[in-house]
Amino acid sequence: MSLDFDDFLKVDIRVGRVTRAEPFPEARKPAIKMWIDFGGDIGERKTSAQVTAHYSPETLIGRQVVAVVNFAPRQIGKFMSEVLVLGLPDADGEVVLLSPDQPVPEGGRMH
Repeated sequence: MSLDFDDFLKVDIRVGRVTRAEPFPEARKPAIKMWIDFGGDIGERKTSAQVTAHYSPETLIGRQVVAVVNFAPRQIGKFMSEVLVLGLPDADGEVVLLSPDQPVPEGGRMH
């Protein structure tokens, strides 16, 4: 299946900075809750991610991450996830978060 460029433009992928993070013990699989500041009109959004193999809440705070910001919110237990943080699997299948290799302004859109 090929993707039309107009379809790609519908996916709003932005960079944000993690402002708060905490364990998510109620999740079925180990996860961390994150609050991410995307600046400007988007502001702060929250999500959860199964990233405990490589990250702790303390190591996520202040980190820039890349996320899809225009998915519909999704209920995960008692927590409402508002964005989808993006990552790639390492050799063991554990998630490594995508982030810019240099600081960029919060809210910058991927292109």
